[in-house]
Order: sequence, then structure tokens, then C-alpha cells
Amino acid sequence: MSSEDEEQLASLLKQFLRSIDERLSGAPTPQSAEEVLLHLEETDKNFHNYEFVQHLRQRVETSLGCVVDKELGKLSREDGQHTVDSCHDALIHTATGRSQASAQYQEMTQTLRATVTAAAERLLSSFDDDQLRKEEEMQHGRYADDCSDSGDSFNQCYTFIRQEQLQALAEKLDPSQPKEVRREALQALRHAPASDVLSCEGWARLRQNLCATLTEPDAELSDHVLRFFAKSFSSLPLNVTREIYSSLARSVQSNFLSLKLSFPSGAAVLDINRPEISSLLKQMRLMNDFQKEATTFWIRHPEKYMEEIIESTFSLLSVHGDSSPEKVLGPTDLLALLDVQAAWFTKWMHGSYSRTLVLRLLQSKYKNLMEAAVQQCILYLECCQHCTQIHSEEPHSSGSPIGSVYSGKELQYAVVVHSLCVLGKVLLYANGRKLFPIKAAARKDPVTLTDLVVILINIMYQHHQPLCSDSSHAEALCPSSLVIATLSAMCERTECADQCLHQAPVVQTLMVPVIQALNGGQTKLKCPAATLPLIADVLARMVNTDRGLALFLYDRNLLMGPNERSTAAHVLLRFTLSLLEREFSASSEGEILSLRAVCGAFISVCGQMYKTCEGLRVLEAYSLHKAAVAAWRKTSSLSERISTPVPENNLATSTQKLRHLQMWEETLLDSLLNFAATPKGVLLLHQTGAMQECVSHMFSRFNKKLQVSRREKFGYGVMVTQVAATGAGAMALQRSGYVGALVLELWSALECGNEDVRVVRPEPTSMEPIDRSCLKSFLSLVNLLSSSQSVWQLLFGQPLANKSEYTLREVPSSVPDLIDRLIAVNSTAKIRSLFHYEQSHTFGLRLLNVLCSSLDSFLLLESQYNICAVLLQSQRDNAADRNGGDGSFILDNASLERNHTLVRVAVVGGPSERRLPPRALQEGDDPYPWPMFWSFPPPTCYSLDPPKTQQNPLEPELRDFLTSPRNATTEDSWMETCRRLYRKVMTAGHHGLTATVLADLLEKVVYHLSKCSVERFFSPPEHNKAQEASADAVALSPVEMLGMDVCLRYGVALKLLRQEDAASHLTLLMKHVKNFLSRRRLPMSSPLLAGQEDYPGHDWLTSTVFLMMSGDWRRSLRLLRHLSSVLTSAFIWPANVHASVDLAVRVAESGMSPLYWSSAHYVEMLLKDELPQAHAAFRMSGFTPSQICIHWLTQCFWNFLDWPEICHYVCICALMGADYQVYACLAVLKHLQPLLLQQTQARRLQVFLKEEPIQGFRFCDYLDFMQLLERRYRNLVLSDMKSICNRDL
Repeated sequence: MSSEDEEQLASLLKQFLRSIDERLSGAPTPQSAEEVLLHLEETDKNFHNYEFVQHLRQRVETSLGCVVDKELGKLSREDGQHTVDSCHDALIHTATGRSQASAQYQEMTQTLRATVTAAAERLLSSFDDDQLRKEEEMQHGRYADDCSDSGDSFNQCYTFIRQEQLQALAEKLDPSQPKEVRREALQALRHAPASDVLSCEGWARLRQNLCATLTEPDAELSDHVLRFFAKSFSSLPLNVTREIYSSLARSVQSNFLSLKLSFPSGAAVLDINRPEISSLLKQMRLMNDFQKEATTFWIRHPEKYMEEIIESTFSLLSVHGDSSPEKVLGPTDLLALLDVQAAWFTKWMHGSYSRTLVLRLLQSKYKNLMEAAVQQCILYLECCQHCTQIHSEEPHSSGSPIGSVYSGKELQYAVVVHSLCVLGKVLLYANGRKLFPIKAAARKDPVTLTDLVVILINIMYQHHQPLCSDSSHAEALCPSSLVIATLSAMCERTECADQCLHQAPVVQTLMVPVIQALNGGQTKLKCPAATLPLIADVLARMVNTDRGLALFLYDRNLLMGPNERSTAAHVLLRFTLSLLEREFSASSEGEILSLRAVCGAFISVCGQMYKTCEGLRVLEAYSLHKAAVAAWRKTSSLSERISTPVPENNLATSTQKLRHLQMWEETLLDSLLNFAATPKGVLLLHQTGAMQECVSHMFSRFNKKLQVSRREKFGYGVMVTQVAATGAGAMALQRSGYVGALVLELWSALECGNEDVRVVRPEPTSMEPIDRSCLKSFLSLVNLLSSSQSVWQLLFGQPLANKSEYTLREVPSSVPDLIDRLIAVNSTAKIRSLFHYEQSHTFGLRLLNVLCSSLDSFLLLESQYNICAVLLQSQRDNAADRNGGDGSFILDNASLERNHTLVRVAVVGGPSERRLPPRALQEGDDPYPWPMFWSFPPPTCYSLDPPKTQQNPLEPELRDFLTSPRNATTEDSWMETCRRLYRKVMTAGHHGLTATVLADLLEKVVYHLSKCSVERFFSPPEHNKAQEASADAVALSPVEMLGMDVCLRYGVALKLLRQEDAASHLTLLMKHVKNFLSRRRLPMSSPLLAGQEDYPGHDWLTSTVFLMMSGDWRRSLRLLRHLSSVLTSAFIWPANVHASVDLAVRVAESGMSPLYWSSAHYVEMLLKDELPQAHAAFRMSGFTPSQICIHWLTQCFWNFLDWPEICHYVCICALMGADYQVYACLAVLKHLQPLLLQQTQARRLQVFLKEEPIQGFRFCDYLDFMQLLERRYRNLVLSDMKSICNRDL
């Protein structure tokens, strides 16, 4: 190889090394640099564009090109398969192996190695010559900054420096050396690899000299050191950079202690361009950048490294001035200017790995940092309270980020903001709160957690705008916003909120401005219109927690005046009502807008309380719903009067005014909608006359994917379910478009799916009867149709289409359409109209099964659509031999579902009285051993013999008591004795009472209650022969006739009735009961089906009493007449109070039974306290306890409990009191609680509760639990139940 070629190769190699200088300089060791070179082709996308690489490639092609071509030709001739594309890789691999084994390859590698080695040696010799020349130039003072007179910049950009050279540089950096010598040494050090510098033996001395250089007044020297440190921070691991950071922190700490800079006061300012200030700011800026970046990688290193960094920082920030009266500028002051929102501390507190260490060090060694932060907040608050215009003398622009001069107040403001951010993070964590109480120089007593929160709230009241001209930062740097953010974060953490916020002094401080405004005084707020909404936001977040709600509702320690105390909830309601009145009468546009902003915020607070059962109970008397609906009607009328904006008029003003009215109208509708979260609230909402508008507003927000509120977690599911429990709510949902949208969404998921989307990977076929894509729609439909009232409202009088032809684009728009297309699939046209017949029909049958679990819903479907006949015909069509044959059926999903549903509707009984067939095939020789049928009655194997009741050994004692004569002296104590004996018998063992004793007990108790003036609640019904004769003319509805058939089948199965005369006796009883109940009803003309005179459904209590009396209709009628005058009848006998004259007219017109807005309301209220896990399960599922309780109680637990337990339920409610109905539901839910949690996790809570019987429940096992609930809640529940007649809502 000629010398010219060798020189050219050396030049290419040198150019190549220049190009990858950044990669090599970042390597901490020579071994790492070698690894970088070895993997350069993998990591550098420009690898093949380097001239050195291209030169090598050309040499390879020249030497081996012919060899490779020859090998490829041989392989092609040997076997033609290698030419196939699929074996192209194998061909290349074989040719490469043969080429590497050739002599040409061996010769090329030896030649190439020799030439490259010669070029590298030539390059190294030129490097040594350059180094000698530079040393000579340095000795003669001819060193040029950042360049060399030889023009060889590579030798300055990247060098492998030797230990001897580093030792020499360390000596030259000694403070005793001349400044020029040190400058030249620093410039040389900057171009050396940081890894070599930090690994040399003289690094300790070098680091000491570098830190000493930082104190030099020469800014150029200091900048060179900072650049070297910055380069080290960005390229070296933490185990090395921690030493640099610690050294830098100690240097800065030493500078502060030696300089003792004065904190600007009065007219003095802080000029950051001053050399000493500028130098300190640069050093702290570098430290701050490292603080924020270190969190991304220090978890990969030992904890001691992180501890050294944190402790160095805290040690620096702990530097304070001496005891002189003049305040000294400290590191925290400059750090506040650089990082005003304490982003470094936020990152350190984010991960548990670093947060634990930070809080431990603060507790053990650096608690003075927290003391200083608290002290800053106290001083700032005192300054704000004593100065009306705290920052009026400085222009806001002086503190802008681009400014270079800061006044003392501006610097103090930055420190306060920094302290607020630090304290806000510390308070969120348990170990951070353990730092309190903290001593503060401005306070005699230590500052507790409560004291600090009060201080923060008072700072929020000042509502000062930050000294910042940039509007984008104004809100973030406002102390009020920072305090709000801190308080909001506290509310999200239960333990933190309990310790910091849910304290009487905190509530008192928050309520002071409200109390002052309510009493007509002047608030001490600097800007009430801006601060009051902030207060309301904090209050709303506090009320949204259980502990906060209880504090607001029941704690009467809020000081209203010298001798007046009240609860926060009552004060808030009074203040909100006063704001609504002022808004109603205000005339000024500005005053109206201001009032609406404040009133809207406080209405939200009240809504948080009203949407809970306990909040509604405490605050119902204030009638906020009436005031809110009055304001809404006024606003609605005003918005209708505003004409359409036209260009000739003031277009902007009209549009803005209309927008403000619409926003206020939506705020009021939101507040009214909060009432729909509880059963009693739904009744109140209906009484306002705005239910339709509220539901439409809810559906509008639902369509826009907007949440209920900022503090609501579970969306509109609970509200929709609660509203759908009533006929009025179901009608409002239908008129709003919600029902149609739900049906459309279901149809899209069921029939359309995602088949029009391009499939990259086929999804597995679902094995579930209801695909996951349809599950949400299915549960929403179950929630909508869970109540029999909603089913009646949506389906009564609505025929099915039953068309002869359906187009594929014909989409159902209502629930009857859905039944027609998915359930009553009784024609070929319907089958052909479904893209997925089996899946869609199975879905419809599953929905039908859930609907039929409610007996009243089933009776309506059967009376209108003859649904059983449709199912039986479908089973006949699915038989293998339709002419009878051997009874074989084709087994598929649909036939199994139909068989299950037919057994469910045809066989009545509890868990021990009937057997429901499974819906899936079993493994084994006989996959489905259950017989199918296509005509009634079903096979007897589905009916179980009722279990025999063993006689209770204490039953004779109760029987003797019931049959013993009573006299006047024992009349008053008879009920108490009877209750005591019943508890004794029930809790004595596991044996129940016989049906005869239970019937006698119920009859005696009801008779006693009806004759006792204290216990008689309603006026007894009139009874004469004329009325009795008129009962024969009473017509029973088809639903009632079908209900009687169900009752007779159940009575026969229980062997309580004789078939020959039971039907006629039950008919007589139903006619007589309907006759005397109709005389107690108000004449109604309401669009609501539930608001009509006839009760929508079957009278299940009457059927229950008929069976308890073993078919004796006269005895049953006599008992029911007596029962109708007892309070208990209003709750266990819904037909008795339907549209009753004993209820307020507006309540009767609503069609809502006291069973819903009283009993079910208190079930939800007590469930939250007694069974919080069950309450949470209902909340997460979007289902409500009131829905399932109404289901159980309306049909007297038929199909859910065995007959003896049904009898006990009726007797317990009559004997123990009406409130025991609530306790009975809670006992059942307590029994089911483990299953509720499991089913919620499986997302089938609704279906489980409605379809599955209550296994293993016995009232005798939970009588003690119910008695405990009686002691706790009877005064509350029973007193409210007794007010149903005089309640004018």
C-alpha cells in the first residue's frame, strides 16, 4: 500500500471518528467506546454513508465480488430449489459461508487489517505531535480559545486523556495559579471525556479546585466549570454525578454563608444581573435541572445515592441568616424564582421510593424546612390582612419571567407560592402529616394540621392575583388556586380529608363568609364574587365524602351568633335560598350574573347533600326543589322572550345574554336532577312538574358523553335506574328519546356489530349467550324494565307489529318493537329479518326471562301478547317429531332458554319448592336430562314437594296464648306479650311455626290493631249488605284473572287448596276486595298508567292471605278489611293505598306508592350505614337497592322465598310494626352480601337478584339483627312512615 493510499485512509478514518464524536464522548470507559464502535451499524442510520465505510465496502467488493458470484452460480446449478424466493435466505447463507472459507477472503482480511492498523498508527503519531505543539503554544501564551492554529478541531473535540495529563490539569486549576493558566486548563478539561476525568486518581483534588473556582468573581471561569458539570450530569451514571451534585451543593452553601446577601426590603430590589447573584442563580439552575431529572433514573441505583442527593439539597435549603435583624437572602429564595411551583419537590414526592426518604429526612433532620414554609404562609397572611392593597405600588410587569429586577414583595410572593406547593404535597401523605405540629416563630403555640388548613383557607380568602403579566400563568400562580388545588387533592384521599378537613374549626372557617352574608353583614373577603364559588367548590368536595356529609348534617357546633349554633347544612340551605330570592328580584345585569355564579356554586353543594337519602331527610323541609323550579321557570320564560339575534341589533349582546340564560337554566336543571338519585327525591322531582325537562336534559348530556358532575364517579346509570322505577319516570325517559336511543344502540351491537370494520385478526367466537359487546346494552335495558310500573307504562295497550314482511334495514325504535323482533319470533319473516337469528333470539329470551321474574310484568306480557303460547309453539316447531313421537327435541341455545322460561312462569315457588332447569348442556352421555314440553302443565319433575315443617316445641305456648280469652286489663299489654312470645318461639330453635298458627297469629294481631284507637291509622271501610251485593257485578281484568290462576297453581302445589271450589272462592274474594278498595280511591285522569284508578297489576297480598287462610274467602276478606285500617297495610299492601283518598292528592296522582318513596328509600339509607359493601356493589353496578326491594315486596317475595318465610314476612310486618318491612329487606341483603360482591364483579348483579331465588334465608336467623335495627332506627323510620297521609309534597 502506497504512502498516498495510507494517508488517504488515515484521513478517512479521522473524518469517521469526527462524525461519531458525540457517541464516543458519551462512553464512560474505553471498553464502552469499543462497544459503541462494534454496534455502530445497528444504532447509526448514517453508518453506510460515511466515506470510511464506503471505502471499506469498495475494498471488499473488489476482493470478493468474483468469489461470491462464482459461488452463487454453483449453488444455482447444484439445486434449482435455491432460486425459489422462499429459500432465498438459505442461498445467501450458504454462499456467504463458502466465500468466508475461500483463500481470497483470508488474504483480503490480512491485507485490510494491516492497512487499517497502519492508518491508525499514523493517526496516533500525528495526535502526539499535535499535543506537543499545543503544549509549546500554551507555554508561550499562544493558546487560542476554542480553536487551534493548526486548524485541527478534532483534537479538541474528543481525546482520550491520560492520567498524567489530568494530574497536570488539577495542578493548574489550583486557586494559587494565575487566572490565565486556570482558564486554559478549564478549556482543555471541557474537551476531555468526563468519564476519564472522574475516574482519575486526582479527581478529589480536581473536584475541590473546580468548586473553589465557582466562588471566583470571574464569570468566565465559573461558566467553564458549570459547563463541565452539565456535561457530566447528562452523560454519566448516578453513582458518579451524585458526587458532583453534592460538591456543587456544598459550594453553593458556602457561597451563601460567605456572601450574606441581604433580602430586598422597602425600596430595595434584587437585580439578578449582579455578578454574585447571577453566578448563584446559574449554579442553582443547574442543580434544579438535575433535581427534576434525577427521579427518572435513581430508582435503578442504591438508595444511598439518592439519599446523598436529597440530603445535600435539604442541607443547602436549610441555610438561614444569623440572628441579625436584617433578613438574609437564602437558597430557598432563589430556588423559588427558578422553580416557583416546586416542580422538583413534586417529582420527588411522586414515587414511594423517594417520597419515603424525603419525609424521613424532613422528620429526623430537616424539620426546619417545614417550619420555614409554614412561617412564610403565616407572614403572608398577616401581611394580607393588614394591607388592603398589598401589591398596589409595583407594576405587575416587573415580576415577569423576562424581568431582571425583583422587589422584596415580589420575591416574597414567589417564596410563598413555592412554600404553598411544598406544603400541599406534604399534607397529602400520612408520614407528611406526622411532621405536625410544627413550631413557628410567629406563633406562640405549635401549628397543628387544623391550624395550617385554617391558614390556607384564609389565604384563599385574600384572592390576590399573582404578580405576573402573562395571563397563561396567572391562574396557576394565584395562591387561591393553589390552595383550592391542595384542598381538592385532600378531599380525594379519605384519611387525609378526615385528619385535615373534617374538623369543626375548618368548617367554621369555611362557613364564616357564608354566615356573614346570610346575616346581612359585610364579608371580609377581598373579592366575594370570585372567592365564594371557590368556597362552594371545597364544600362540595367535602360533602361528597361520607365523613364530611355526616359532619355537615349532624354537627351542631357551627357558631352563628353569640348564643346560636347550627349545622353547616342548614346554613348552606338558608344561604342558597336567599341567593335564589335575590336573583329572582335583581334588576342589574351585572348583579344578576354575579348572583348566578355564586348561587350556582352553592346549589351544587346542596345537590351533593340532596342526592343522598340522609341529606334529603334532614333538609327536605327547606323545599329547595320548589325554589329551584320557580327560578327555572322564570329563566325559561326569559330565554323564550329573547328574540333571535339579527345584525341590525346588537348581535353580540343578544347572543351572550341568551348563552348566560341557557347556562343558568342548565345549572338549575342539574340541581333538580340531583333529586332523582333517591326514591323520595324522585317523588319530589315529579311534584315540581319539571321531571320531563330534567330527564331530557340528562339525556342530552348523556348523548354528549358528559359526566353527571365533577364529583360523580358512576355516571347516569343510577339516576336512570332510579327514575325508571316509576311510571312517570319511564314516560319521561321515553319522551326524551332515551328509550329509543337505547333500543337503537342495542340493535346496532346485536345485529350490526363490527363486521363492516376491516378484520386484521379474527376475533374468537363468543361462547356466552350474550356477547360482551351487547352486555352493556342488555344491563341498561334490564335497569329500565326492572320495575313492573315501567313495564306497564311502556307496554300497556301497545300491540306487536307482527308484519308479514320485514326489511333488513327496518330497525326497532321502542320496547314493543324489540319484543316483536327478538322475543315473539313466531314467523318466517321475523327469522329472515335477523342477520344473527340464534344470537339475537337468545338475547331476547334472556331479556324475557328477566322480565318474567316480575310476576306483574309477566302477567301483562301474557295478557297482551300471549307470550306462553308463542314459546310453546316454538318448542313444538323445534321438536324432532312434531306428531308426538318420543318427545325428542333439537337442543340449541334457544330451545334451552325457552324451556327455562316456560318452567319459570308455569311453576311457582321458592328455592325449595320448584326446580329450574339449567340453560346449558352438561358433560356426559346425557347432556340435558331435563324434559322439554310444548303444552301445559309442565312435567312434574320441576315441582318439588314442600318441605315438612317440624313442630316447634314452644308452639303450643303461642297457640294457647292466641286462644286464651282477653279482658280489659290485659288489652293494652296483649300486643307486647304477643311480640315477646313470637320472638321467643322464633329464636328458640330452627323449627318454624305451622301454617295454622301463623294464620291465627295474623288474624288476631290485625283484629287487635284495627280495634285499637292508637294503632288504627286509616278510617275503616264501610261494610253493608248493599255493598256486598254489588261486589258480584265487579269485573276483573285479564291480568287479575291470570294472577288468580298463578295463585291457584301455587296453592294446589302447596296442598293448601282444594281444586273443586278454590277458583270460585278466590274470584269472590278478589271481587269483594276490589269493590271496597275502589270506594277509597280518588277519581283520576292522568296520562300515567299508574295514576289511573285501577291498580296496575295483581293484588299479591290478597292472594297471599287467601292461601294463608287455606282458601277461606270470608275469613280472608274479614282480615283484609281489618288490615286496611292499619298503618302496615300502606306498605305491605300496595293496592290498598293506590290512588287512595288517605294520601295527598298530588302524591296519589303521581302513582308512586309509599312502598317506593318511604320503605325503599329507607332501605337505601340504612344500607349505606349497615352494609357499606353491599351499598358499594349496587352503586358500581348502576342498579339500585330500591328496585329489587320493590320487586320483592310488591309480590310478597313470591318465587324468591319458600312459603313459610312468606308467611313470616307478613306476620312480622303486622306484629312488629311497619318499619320491620325495611329491616326485613336489610336482613335479606345482609344474607346475600357475599354473593352481591361476586356478582358485581361478574357484571350480572341485576340479573342475579331478579332471577335467582334467595337460598337458605330464614327470618328466624335474622330476627336479632332486625331487632337491633329497630332500636337504632325505629324513631326515625316509623315516624316518617306515619306521616304519609299529611305529607303535602
